[in-house]
Amino acid sequence: MSNIDLSPAEVARRIDEDDASNLFVLDVRNEDDYEEWRIDGSTNVPIYNELLEYDYSTLEEHLDELPKDTEIAVVCVAGITSARAAEFLREHGFDARSIDDGMNGWGRVHRQYDLEDADGVEGVVQVVRPGTGCVSYLTHDGEAAVVVDPSQYIDQYLNVADERDLEIVGVADSHAHADHVSGARRLAGELDVPYYLHGDDAGDLENVTTLEDGETIPVGDRDLEVLHTPGHTPGSVSFRFGDALLSGDTLFLRSVGRPDLEDGDEEAIREASSQLFDSLERLTDLADETVVLPGHFSDESVRPLATELGELREETTNELLSYVEDGDESAFVETIVESLADEPANYNEIKQINWGKEQPDADVEALELGPNNCAAN
Repeated sequence: MSNIDLSPAEVARRIDEDDASNLFVLDVRNEDDYEEWRIDGSTNVPIYNELLEYDYSTLEEHLDELPKDTEIAVVCVAGITSARAAEFLREHGFDARSIDDGMNGWGRVHRQYDLEDADGVEGVVQVVRPGTGCVSYLTHDGEAAVVVDPSQYIDQYLNVADERDLEIVGVADSHAHADHVSGARRLAGELDVPYYLHGDDAGDLENVTTLEDGETIPVGDRDLEVLHTPGHTPGSVSFRFGDALLSGDTLFLRSVGRPDLEDGDEEAIREASSQLFDSLERLTDLADETVVLPGHFSDESVRPLATELGELREETTNELLSYVEDGDESAFVETIVESLADEPANYNEIKQINWGKEQPDADVEALELGPNNCAAN
C-alpha cells in the first residue's frame, strides 16, 4: 500500500470511533453495485466505466459537490479506478486518497471488542467484519480460549489470542454457514485441537467432534453450554457462557435467521420456521439479564453488538421476536414466508465447502464478498 492509499482497516476504525465526520467516502462504482453493497454513509458517483477509460468529465462535473475541508476516501471494486479518481481530485486541490484494494479489502476487515470493557461480559472477545455483517467470538477463561464461528482469515484469531496470552484449545461453528467460508476446520487443524459442530450440520466432514443438546465445551474452568436451536439449519446451536448467549444465526438483534437455505420448498420453509419458533421460545425463557451476542448484523451501528434479552423483548425493532413473545406461531411463519430476501451470494457453493463436499480454490475469498442476507426479513 502506498502512502497515498488509505487502508480499509483505517476507514473502519474511523467510522467505528465516530471519526467519520472527518472522512467523506466517495464510491465510484456503478449504481447497481453500490445499491447492492456499500460502506454505510458513503456517497455514490457512478463513474466506474468512465474511469476505466481515463475519462474524468463526469467527476469534474461533481467537484462542487465534494468537500474541500474534509479528507475524501475513494473506493471502487479493487482500488484501481479509485486511485485514478483520487489522483484527479488531488490535482484539483482536494485531500483525497484511494481505499486500498477497494470493496474487496473492505470485506476482509475485522474489528475486535472486549465485551468485559463494554458490556460487563467476562471472558468474551467479539470480532466483527463490518463489510460482510459476520460476527465471531473468542471465549476465554484463565489461559484457555475457544473460538466460535471464525472466518476463513484465521490469523485474526491467532492474533487475538496472542495479544491476550491465550491458548486456543477448541474451535466451534454454531452451524454450517451459508454466507461465509468457515475457518474453523483449518484453525482447529493447524492447532491440533477439537473442531465442534452439531452432527445434523456435519455433512461429509471428518475429524468433527459432534455436539448434542446439553453438552458442554470446556474453556479453562468454565464451559460453553450447548443449546440445540434448529430452524436456520437442522444443526444450529447457541452457546451459553455465563450471562452471555452466543446465539449464532438463531437470534439477531433485529431479526432471526432465515430458514430457507437448506430447502427452498415452501412446505420445508414452513416446517423449519416452526422449528425456529420453538428454538426462539426456548431462548426467550432465559433471564432478562442474558446478553445476546448474535452471529450477524445488518445496519446496526452499536459496537460491540450486544443487547440484554430483556431489552430485546421490550424493543419493537425485532418484529419476528415479538411474535414469539406473543406465542403467535402462525404470524411468525407467515411473516417469514412472505418476506424472505434474496439468498446470500454463492451460498450453495459456500455450503458445499463448509460441508466438506467441495474444496476451496483460489477464488475462495471472492465467494463471500457482498451484502449479508442471512436474516429472515
